Amino acid sequence: MSELDRVYAQLLSRAPENKMEPRMAPMFRAVEILGEPNKACPVIHITGTNGKTSTARMIESLLMAHDLRTGRYSSPHLISVTERIAIDGAPVEDETFVRVWDEISPFLEIVDAELVERGENKLTYFEAVTILAFAVFAEVPVDVVVLEVGLGGITDATNVADADVSVITPISLDHTDLLGDTPGEIAEEKVGILKPGGYLVSSVQPVDAADVLLARARELDVPAAFDTLDFKLIERQHGVGGQLLSIQGQAARYDEIFLPLFGAHQAQNATVALAAVEAFLGGGQRELNADLVRDGFAAATSPGRLELLRAAPSILVDAGHNPDGIRVTAEAIKESFGFTRLVLMVGILQEKDAEAMLYTLREEYGDMVEDICITQSSSPRAIPAGELSTLAIDAGWPEADIHVTENLEDAIEWSVGRAEAGNDLSGGVLVTGSITLVGEISLLLKGGKP
Repeated sequence: MSELDRVYAQLLSRAPENKMEPRMAPMFRAVEILGEPNKACPVIHITGTNGKTSTARMIESLLMAHDLRTGRYSSPHLISVTERIAIDGAPVEDETFVRVWDEISPFLEIVDAELVERGENKLTYFEAVTILAFAVFAEVPVDVVVLEVGLGGITDATNVADADVSVITPISLDHTDLLGDTPGEIAEEKVGILKPGGYLVSSVQPVDAADVLLARARELDVPAAFDTLDFKLIERQHGVGGQLLSIQGQAARYDEIFLPLFGAHQAQNATVALAAVEAFLGGGQRELNADLVRDGFAAATSPGRLELLRAAPSILVDAGHNPDGIRVTAEAIKESFGFTRLVLMVGILQEKDAEAMLYTLREEYGDMVEDICITQSSSPRAIPAGELSTLAIDAGWPEADIHVTENLEDAIEWSVGRAEAGNDLSGGVLVTGSITLVGEISLLLKGGKP
């Protein structure tokens, strides 16, 4: 067992990621004992339902183009836990991850003991990794932290930070059992990352959600900038390997921006990312250097988000895990790829609305898809393939079109075979439904073992 495996095992021994605790006191206690690494540098904090990670990575890339050293915290990871803590766009080195964890562990054990004494659960996996991230960023040190919320906002472990800029990507219904049944109720949770002295930058939102965000910004007397009202995407054109954008920021217009990502949703994410960086670097009042903006976007990546892993046939992976995420991916695929035949490989986690997701896949892709492979990742949270296939039939997929397998290598072989059926050179495969499935398929296709 490697040292990284040892530490990861210790983290996994805690309450799992989907058992986040709606509490903040243990986080504040932990960072207090560690000397408040959460206050070591400025923070851009990001929440929302969809697009958080892509927006965070674009913000990071823009900041790096401006010669700032960045720390990015995002979740979940595709392949290695070190991906969650990035320095200048790259996963933190294994040695640093292990060393800093070993340094802070005795202090976290103090917090664990205090929690147990009060009859509460120890620090969870997500809480522990979040504390580790702050400790790493403080030690490096970095100039700015790009911080992605795990779930919600107001009681998310990341909310021990006081953000200079709070970014809210599109809000829709997800985790309704924890966050609320309407976009407005969910917005009440997410706007909790907005702090006095901060700055709100928001995507276009449902009316009830926008009302909540604006009311909170006024209550705190902080500036607020909303997509289409205060900044906007002016134009986008399809290009080879991505798209060409013109964006009206808060301070200036930026043209001829090449974004090597596909889909209207990524263009909107880019628009919000640019507004957030304008807010951070100049309070939304200072024009950024256009060449640096172009360099930042040209270097942007978003692994696992409509990512092309292999050609002939094309194999795309996308971590869409709710109906809205699936819908925007479908629009991007139909717009950017000329598939005559598309095979779906789908695996979904238990806490998701699987039937709604499968129904949305059916509605969005229609006659383009004749074959669907139902499978599962190795995650204990994965819906068993047999059970998921029943849900697919309930969602309207013809039983004759469904192939069911728990073996991912078999899933790849079958899906590729169907995409190439009849020597179709324009066939493709889309792997979707959960980031755990996307991560394991990515690893297999890159020559590893999940």
